[in-house]
Amino acid sequence: MARRPLPRILSTGSAQIARSRELARTAADSATDVLHPLITITRGLRRLASAGRRRWADTPKDKRGPLLFLVASVVLVVALVPYGPLLAVITLMAAAAWQGRDRTPAAPEGPDESQTQRLRSLYEALVPYFSTAEDPEPLFTHGGEWDKAFPVYEFDETGRITQLVIRYPAYFTDGEPDSRARIEQLLHAKSGRGREYRFAWDEEGNQLSVTVLPPLPTDIAAQRFVTSPGETVLGFTDPTEVQRTLPLTYGEEQRDVPPVVWRTGVRSTEPHLLVMGQPGSGTSTLLRSIALQALLHGDVVIVEGGGTGEYACLTGRDGVLAVECGLTGALASLEWAATETERRLIAVNRARQAGHQPPDDTKRPLWILLDRPSAFTHLAAADGHRDPQSLLQVPLRHGRAAGVTVVVADQFDSADALSDAVRQHTRARVVLGPATPEQLAAVLGAPPRTTPAADVPPGRGYARLGTGHVHRLQVPATPDPHDEATSDTARQAVLALLPPRTTPADAVPVEAVVADAP
Repeated sequence: MARRPLPRILSTGSAQIARSRELARTAADSATDVLHPLITITRGLRRLASAGRRRWADTPKDKRGPLLFLVASVVLVVALVPYGPLLAVITLMAAAAWQGRDRTPAAPEGPDESQTQRLRSLYEALVPYFSTAEDPEPLFTHGGEWDKAFPVYEFDETGRITQLVIRYPAYFTDGEPDSRARIEQLLHAKSGRGREYRFAWDEEGNQLSVTVLPPLPTDIAAQRFVTSPGETVLGFTDPTEVQRTLPLTYGEEQRDVPPVVWRTGVRSTEPHLLVMGQPGSGTSTLLRSIALQALLHGDVVIVEGGGTGEYACLTGRDGVLAVECGLTGALASLEWAATETERRLIAVNRARQAGHQPPDDTKRPLWILLDRPSAFTHLAAADGHRDPQSLLQVPLRHGRAAGVTVVVADQFDSADALSDAVRQHTRARVVLGPATPEQLAAVLGAPPRTTPAADVPPGRGYARLGTGHVHRLQVPATPDPHDEATSDTARQAVLALLPPRTTPADAVPVEAVVADAP
């Protein structure tokens, strides 16, 4: 059956409304232009009346009588003088027009001398990269007109560039990473070091947009995030990068901050995470933050290769199946995790073949968190034991279907010790701390679109989920509450998120907890 057309009022109503709004806006602008003198005089009369009231209020009461007599005498003289009232009205209107004028200082057109010199020097520095001898009408030439190459520019209070749009010739090889890197390095050096810049290349329009990025907030403490099951907040980024914000608490006030949300589960395309960084960059902080979020809906197994006791606060907590710091315990925990993954796969497969829902004991997510597993590789080789990373093959390959998520954190100096399974199956990547462009590209798979920060605070870095964009990242502050250097505010914030302790930390061995786990 053919579809009936929409009524005319529905199909053309939006256009008529838009046309009516445009006509009303035009009429209002025209009326404002015609009535501008009257508006100015009215504003001036109001200001004169306000000044008169203030003068009368400031006059002492014993002098108000003589002042009234003086005003009445002036009015009488003006009324008796020929053409006095007309001259008085003209004088009053002139004073009102003068007082009602727009006193907003006009913004200076164009850059000042220092800003012009900065733009000219930047233009001259780009000439060798954006010019060629065969170009009959070069856009970039020594001593040329810089305003044609820089259509948009903005400066801050100190006179440094905050935004710049650069037009470049079409023959520039903007599709080659090396060519882009040279231009970005030059702009970073000439525009002022110590700041982070975002470079947006418009290859179709032959334009490069340079924007100075504000620093990411570092005062975000650990707290409950408004997320759904299967969503984990890795940190926070720029508001232009994501289309979502989370309400966060800052003491007594709240603020909406854009997060980097990592989604896990059966339908996730990035079911496992790899975190790389330097010592003290905040990798353990990120793992603690992930553990506290995972414990809301799942169980956690933690394996720490550093042996520093960063996760002792989680020992014996509800949902924490194991916290291992030794090689023997790590092997036992990971072997149990591999067996549990296989058991879940078999149970889910049988349920689906029978046309039933998966069993309840396979629906609760299982998280395997490994901090510096490469430290066990050398110990296992020296003692003749199996490498614990070899036990991650099954959870990494089949973990998504079984509800098992693996998070691995390690350092750059031990990157070669990571197994091939970890490299291949961790499609979500995070790099924290200072890193070279080569290290960022090797871990994330793509270079970031921003320059590195001059001062890298703990938990600061980059994140990339699958084949998406590289985002700036600031991990929420989740320090070890047992660390003496932790402030009381941060310690209480972490302790408030810990699940209740169901087993004393020194009462039951961790191996028994893993063995008794379902």
